[in-house]
Amino acid sequence: MVNFKSVQRVSLTIVLLAAICQPVLAGDMYRYTNAQGNVVMGYQVPAEFVAGGYDVLNEEGVVIRVVEPQLSDDERAAASIQQQAAEQKRIEEERLRKWDESLLLRYSTVADIEAAQTRSLRDLQIRLSILQSNKRSLRQQIENYQAQAADLERTGQTVDESLRFAIEGSQREMELSERAIVDRQTEIEKVDAVYRLDIERFQTLLEIVELRRRPVKTR
Repeated sequence: MVNFKSVQRVSLTIVLLAAICQPVLAGDMYRYTNAQGNVVMGYQVPAEFVAGGYDVLNEEGVVIRVVEPQLSDDERAAASIQQQAAEQKRIEEERLRKWDESLLLRYSTVADIEAAQTRSLRDLQIRLSILQSNKRSLRQQIENYQAQAADLERTGQTVDESLRFAIEGSQREMELSERAIVDRQTEIEKVDAVYRLDIERFQTLLEIVELRRRPVKTR
């Protein structure tokens, strides 16, 4: 007759042996530096060492993630300054790249830029000359109106409103003309400066190209 208690004991023993013989599943390991400067590995990082950063390793000891140390206020400020400087450098490099592309698309030689400069300045100078001519005409017109008003006053007559309005209107036009002349002169200076910078930059590009074409000297 089968002894069921014996069978149960045997079955329980097999289950226990199987459980004991199975490999233990290891979790992630952590590697950090303690207060003495020693590298320590464990299944957790003590709270006081978290700010110092640590590595996460898998069960094979391979680093799967790196947690960087927390920065101090001074370090964060320095990092911020470095980031700003890097961003400014990137912006400047992008500006120069677009500028260079524009120059190379529009011009083949420095003479091309100088010719464009001459055309632009000539057109602006013509517009300035027109404004200056209008200013002279307005000044003469005002002087004529004022002479008429003076003649009327010398003969004891009253200067009519239409003449006063004409003088005031011409004076307002004169002020507008003077402002337009100043604006045009400023525009001429700016356009001339832009072309000068274009010429300098184009010459720099030519020098860069020339340097790249030179053969490398070998000892």
